[in-house]
Parts: sequence; C-alpha cells; structure tokens
Amino acid sequence: MTWILGVAAALLAAIILISFLFLRKEWNRTTFFDHTSINGFDVSGKSPEEVLPVFTEEYTKAQVHLTENGKDEAVWSLAEVGYTIDETALMSGIQDAIGKQKSSIPVLLDSLMNGNSFEIDVPFRFDAQTLNAAVTTANMADERIQNEDAEITYDQETKTYAIKPEVQGTMLNDSDIQQLVQQAVDGAVGGTQPQTQIQAAIPESLYIVPSILSTDAGLNLKVNTFNAYDKAVITYVFGDEKEVLDWNTVCDWVVFEGDQGYLSEEKLREYVMNMGQKYNTIYYDRVFHTTGGSDITFSENDNNYGYLIDEEGEYAQLLADLQANTQTEREPIYAYTGVGRHGRDDMASYVEVSIGAQHLWFYKDYQLMIETDVVTGCIAKNTPTQTGIFPIAYKESPATLIPSNETNGTPVQYWMPFYDGQGLHDASWRAAFGGQIYQTAGSHGCVNMPYYAAEYIFNNADTGTPVVLY
Repeated sequence: MTWILGVAAALLAAIILISFLFLRKEWNRTTFFDHTSINGFDVSGKSPEEVLPVFTEEYTKAQVHLTENGKDEAVWSLAEVGYTIDETALMSGIQDAIGKQKSSIPVLLDSLMNGNSFEIDVPFRFDAQTLNAAVTTANMADERIQNEDAEITYDQETKTYAIKPEVQGTMLNDSDIQQLVQQAVDGAVGGTQPQTQIQAAIPESLYIVPSILSTDAGLNLKVNTFNAYDKAVITYVFGDEKEVLDWNTVCDWVVFEGDQGYLSEEKLREYVMNMGQKYNTIYYDRVFHTTGGSDITFSENDNNYGYLIDEEGEYAQLLADLQANTQTEREPIYAYTGVGRHGRDDMASYVEVSIGAQHLWFYKDYQLMIETDVVTGCIAKNTPTQTGIFPIAYKESPATLIPSNETNGTPVQYWMPFYDGQGLHDASWRAAFGGQIYQTAGSHGCVNMPYYAAEYIFNNADTGTPVVLY
C-alpha cells in the first residue's frame, strides 16, 4: 500500500512539474496563442513582427476618391495624400495585445483554452505638404468651368436694360478641397477596421460664387434707373435745324448715391448752358453784313435782338421730359425770341437803316422787298437815332406820337416802335427824304419814311422783326 502511495505521489509530482514547465514555456512564448484575433484578423502563432506587415498592408489598401456629381475627379492612395501608418505606435499596440493574453495565470489558462479577440486602433501619420501637393484643382480630371458675373445688357430694338444672370462655374479653391479630403480621410482611418474606399464628394457649397449675382442690389438699381430714362428723346428745333438729345448723352448724367439713382442736376444745367452758348443770339457780339457790302460788329450791349434760352425754365422742362421718359420735338424754353431762325441764323427778315446813307432796306426771307430814303434823328438838336439792333416792339395804326418835349401829338398812320420812344413811321409832312436833311431838320430819333414804304413794311414785317441801325 505504501508503494502505491509513493507511486501516486511521484506521478503527481511529475504532472505538476510537467505543467509548470509547460506553463512557463507558454508564459515565455513570443507568438499569439491559437484562436487569437486582432481586429478580426487571425494572428494565431504569429509574432508581433509578423503581424505588423499584415496590418500595414491591409490598412493602407484604401483609395481616396474625390468625386463630383458622382464621377471620380481624382483617385489617390493614402500615401499619396500624406497618410502612412505609424508603425512604431502600431507595434506597441500589437505588443500590448500579446502581453494581455498572459497577464495572469488565470488569463493565461483561459487564453490557452479559449483563445483571445483583441481590438486596437491602427494609428496613422499625416503630412500636410504631401496632401497639399497632390490635392489641387490642376490634378482633377475635368477642366474647371469659369464663373461669369451677372451683367447689364441692353436691347437696342426695345431700348430696354436687363440683367443677364451669372453663370455658376466649377471653380474651387485648392485649400477647400484639401480640407474636404483631409476631413474625409481623418474620419475613415485611425480606427479598428480597415477601409477599402474613402469618398470625398464635392458639395455645391464649395464652388466659388461669382463676384456679381443677378440679385445684386447695385446692379438692379442701375437697370431700374437706366430704364427710367433711356427711352427719352428730346428733339430741339431751331428753325430748320434740329439737335437730338437721347440716351447716348443722358446716360452720362445718371449718378448713383447709396440706394438711389438720379439725374445729375449739374450735368443737366451744363447741357442747357452749353445749348444757350451755341444757339443764343441776343446779347452776343453780332457781325452784320450790310447791303453796301461791309461788315459791322455790334457789341453784346448793342445787339438787343434774337433768341435767349431761359436756362431755368429749360432746365425744369428738360428734367420733366427725361423723368417722363418721353419722346418729344419742341423748341427750347425761351426768355426772348425772334421772328424766325435757321440754327444760329435768325435774320432772314429785317429792316436795315444806314444813318450815314439815310437809306432803309427791308428784307423778307433773305429777299429785298423794298428800299427807300429816310430821315433819322436830328444831329443839330442832339436827338440822334439810337444805333444797334432792336426788335419791332409792336405795330399800331393809326397812332399819335407825343415827343417828351411837346404837349400836342403828331398823328401817323403806321407806327412801329423799336427803342425807347423811337420807331419806324410814315411822315406825310415831309416833302423830301434822304440826303443831309437829318443834320439840321431831322426827327426826334424816329426813322421817318414815305407813306408807301411805311405802309408796306407795316403790312409785311411781323412784330419782333429786327431793325438794324448803324
């Protein structure tokens, strides 16, 4: 019986020794136990050095797809966009896992019997310079479509302005798509599961927006303002000469301030002033070609006949015409008018009096109608006839003339005053006209003429007809 107990004790000791030696061997092994996996990969019997390249290969297989409208614009490997596995950190994780399978005798026994399943993060290094060099619009498959800003267009036929809408292109900032790709890759790598494909889809919000949109307030203000004035056409009539003011000129008068568009008062007034300088004929130096063939220059003070544009009145009328966007043909607003004009030529009809020759000519529409000798103001009595150019103020028949130094009037049949009590009239009391009569027996300043001549001029010269006296 004793020997049986001895044998049993020896066997038990042998079993314990063998178990101890086995457990020590397993404790010291440098490979994973059977039925062990990391992140779902079977690593049974593999050392960390053998597991590392497996993980490196599997976790770097993923391709990065930059897509636009479902189409690949660029495809890169992880390394091409700057992502590589941090092998030092990964090895540390693998080694940590192998250590966990034998962290204690109970764990060791459980690991030997049942195996282990570990999960570890697979860390990546990132190099921004590599990504920035690869991820650019220049490396995308499709050429980028340029933006087109919204712009103002003009329809010549309808004389209407409109806004041509902007064109949204496909222009991108390199920095935006680089950030897009980085965010996509960062969200996919570094975990426990390998990726086969990483997609970064370009959203519409990433496209560079055109600088000027059709909704631009300034653009719409311009269109609305232009359309408010662009159809206006003012045709100024100066006898048989016309001057057209239209949008070609007015467009330069539109000014914008804040959220308002309006016509420049300064530009309108400047236009009216320039028109006056071009077409005004009264109170300007005037050169008159006499019937005798000489030229006489009347100063602005002596030239009291002609047309004078009322600048304030014309400014107001022009502004109203433009604001109404109207088309009209008219004369400018005048302060003074003559009896007819052809552009600046406003003396197709006139009465010409030469004091030196004591002679009168009457022209109607450039044709000499009648001429006659006359008697003008008396030189000896210092009642000379005023020289200059004056319009016939009115016509009266019959009339009574009352000089300032007389109480009884002188009756005449035809009276046509032109300056401060002086005028053209018949003088039936005179037996002769012309010569030197005016030196000693002249008038009080009026131009005396034979009855027939006074009658003809009275009936054929309009009120306002200029009388030229020199």
